Amino acid sequence: MPAAAVKLYRYTNDEGNLVIDYQVPPEHVKKGYEVLNDKGVVTKVVPRELTEEEQKEADAQARLEAEALAEQRRLQEWDESLLLRYSTIEDIEAAQERALMDLRIRVSILKSNKHSLKQKVENYQAQAADLERMGKKVDVERLQAIEDLQAEIAATDRAIADRNVEIDEVNAAFQSDIDRFTVLLEMVEFRRTMMAQKRAEEQEKRVDPRR
Repeated sequence: MPAAAVKLYRYTNDEGNLVIDYQVPPEHVKKGYEVLNDKGVVTKVVPRELTEEEQKEADAQARLEAEALAEQRRLQEWDESLLLRYSTIEDIEAAQERALMDLRIRVSILKSNKHSLKQKVENYQAQAADLERMGKKVDVERLQAIEDLQAEIAATDRAIADRNVEIDEVNAAFQSDIDRFTVLLEMVEFRRTMMAQKRAEEQEKRVDPRR
C-alpha cells in the first residue's frame, strides 16, 4: 500500500524569511501560504486575508465587473432581438407607427367620452339653473348626477394623461431601438468593408507574390 502523500507548507515568518514546514502556525495563516508536495512543487496557493479597506475595494471592483457583464448581456440580447424583428430602420418606424396609432385611437375615444360627459354635466347644470330661476330647489338626484359625472371626467382626464405618458415612452423606446439598430448597421458595414479590403489584398498578393 503506498504511503500517504506528504504535504508541506511554505510561509513567511516574522523575520521575512521563507519557511517550509509540515504545518503553518496559526498566527501566520492569515498572511497566506503555499502547499507543496513531497517533490517541492507548489500545488496550491492560499492568499493572505485582505484588510477591511482592501476587501471593500475588491467588493466594489467585483460589483463593477458584474454590472459591466450584465450590461454586455443586455446589449447582446437587445441586438439579437432587433436583428430578429427588423431588417431596416423603416421596419422599426412602421412598428412604432402601429403602436402609436393604437394609443392615439384610445386617446381619441377618451376625449370623445369626456366631451359627452361634459355635455351631460352642462345639461344637468342648465336644468338646475332653470329650477333655481323658478324658485324651486334642485333635487338631490340631479346634484348627485352632476357630481358623479364630474368624477368621471376627472378619471377620464387621468386616463388621457396616462395614455400620453405611454405615447412618450413608446416614442422613447422606439427611438432607442432606432439608435441601436443604426449602430448595428454601421458595425455590419464596417465589417463588410474590412473583409472586402482583406479579399482585395489577398487577390493582389496572388497576382503579384512579391507584395
